[in-house]
Amino acid sequence: MSEQEITVPDLGGADEVEVIEIVVSAGDTVEMEDSILTLETDKASVELPSPHAGKITKITVNIGDKVKEGDVVGLMEVNGGSDASSADTEQAPAAAEPPADEQPAEAAPQESQAAAAESAPKTAGARQETVKVPSLDGMTDVPVIEINVSAGDVIEVDDPLVTVESDKATMEIPSPFAGTVDKVLVAEGGTLSEGDALVEMTVAGEGSDGGDDAPADSEPAPAAEQPAQVESAPEQPSSPAPAAPTAVKTEAEVAAAGTKVHAGPAVRKIARELGADLTRVKPSGPKNRILKEDVEQYIKQQLNQAQKGSVVATGSGIPGVKLPDFSQFGEVSREAMSRMQVATANNMQRSWLNVPHVTQFDDADITELENFRKSQKKAGEQKGIKMTPLPFLLKACARVLQELPQFNVSLDLERKEIVRKQYIHIGIAVDTPAGLLVPVIRDVDKKGLWELAAEAAELAQKARDKQLKPAEMQGACFTITSLGGIGGKAFTPIVNTPEVAILGVSRAQMQPVWDGASFQPRLMLPLSLSYDHRAVNGADGARFTNLLGELLGDIRTLLL
Repeated sequence: MSEQEITVPDLGGADEVEVIEIVVSAGDTVEMEDSILTLETDKASVELPSPHAGKITKITVNIGDKVKEGDVVGLMEVNGGSDASSADTEQAPAAAEPPADEQPAEAAPQESQAAAAESAPKTAGARQETVKVPSLDGMTDVPVIEINVSAGDVIEVDDPLVTVESDKATMEIPSPFAGTVDKVLVAEGGTLSEGDALVEMTVAGEGSDGGDDAPADSEPAPAAEQPAQVESAPEQPSSPAPAAPTAVKTEAEVAAAGTKVHAGPAVRKIARELGADLTRVKPSGPKNRILKEDVEQYIKQQLNQAQKGSVVATGSGIPGVKLPDFSQFGEVSREAMSRMQVATANNMQRSWLNVPHVTQFDDADITELENFRKSQKKAGEQKGIKMTPLPFLLKACARVLQELPQFNVSLDLERKEIVRKQYIHIGIAVDTPAGLLVPVIRDVDKKGLWELAAEAAELAQKARDKQLKPAEMQGACFTITSLGGIGGKAFTPIVNTPEVAILGVSRAQMQPVWDGASFQPRLMLPLSLSYDHRAVNGADGARFTNLLGELLGDIRTLLL
């Protein structure tokens, strides 16, 4: 026998994961693929399998330790010593024979893969890869709306594998390799998160025809791929939360359960966002772990209780609105809300319920600004850029945010802190056939009017074409929404939390304005500034619109 290190394999992109359980101890005899440790990533609990058959001599980590790919977690004496390559191949069938009537059907494919892995060094060229979902800019559970490949397809690098639809845009996930698709691991209508397995494919190397040798892989491959297979399991409805509507746990049940809960970081984050008390959530995962589905089921129960008017005294219940049977009044039809409509409705309701809104109304004299803007029409035609009032609003708002930095913050009420931002990114609300989208223009304070005009036009067109990337809709400090092309005198825009203010602009109109001697016709632009009264007081709200009006009234002040 020879002593070898047990190392952490590829964890599908996860880093610094926590050891939550040690399954074996020194002196234990294990078979290949037996569990050594249980790790907890952002998405799932992953069992670390033994890379060999043999005897555990030492475990070098403790529960609660953080480990990453390549870290040594233990030592073991491997059966067969240094010539284990041939010995393991001979032992694999023998090891499988005695418990043949007890092992699951999946054991045989694993053994055949192990045997193929042993012969891999003798072949060169083709290899098998599992393509995983790349970064989705923080989004999770994105629906798959189209599968672009099938088993047997030959594809090139960057060919689309699947098409997914976020709350704001449709995106294609490209292939990072060229080769042949062996198996598609997702289904249309399913959901994906970063790190989930998409397809298995054979990648052809130099001098290889991609034939029978392709599935062969190096020895660590099965161990490296195993965590990825386990990781994706909790995303599937294999162990759903109890379907029967159960009553909310009583205080006695909660006390009996104790305050310690078993849940991963991703589940805890969802619970914080939804306001769920994890001590009240019934776990359905292995070893009493709380899964995402458990939190969602708990929230559904709370909503059902709220709508029935029997909300427990948690302070978060809002009576639901029971709809009548509209068909008794006349003919009706129903259609499903789009994901974008649902997301917009949820975001607006969350912001309205959580943010104490105050709206400051004012008018800005943009007579001279409009004269200057129209004078730039010929220059705009030469540049291929249309100069609208929006670039002036962007530039003026950026200046006000610099002068009044209390508007360029977010509130972290969990930590009782104010997050002050040292950058100025402004979102622009765009009305599209599919709904309202808010692309973000970055570093507005560092860009000129022509540059802002071009970027705003480009982002607005991408929004209408549903081609915006998630990163292009994130990071805003402040938002501008305009109804000037439609009409109206004033409105109350809803703050796009975690921002603390939003500017609404209505249609400019000619009005008589007293100049001290007589009334003069002036073009007045209605401004509606809504703000979070927890972060901004009323006096600052008035200062914002006053300063904005001064800047728009004489755009030369933007140069000072």
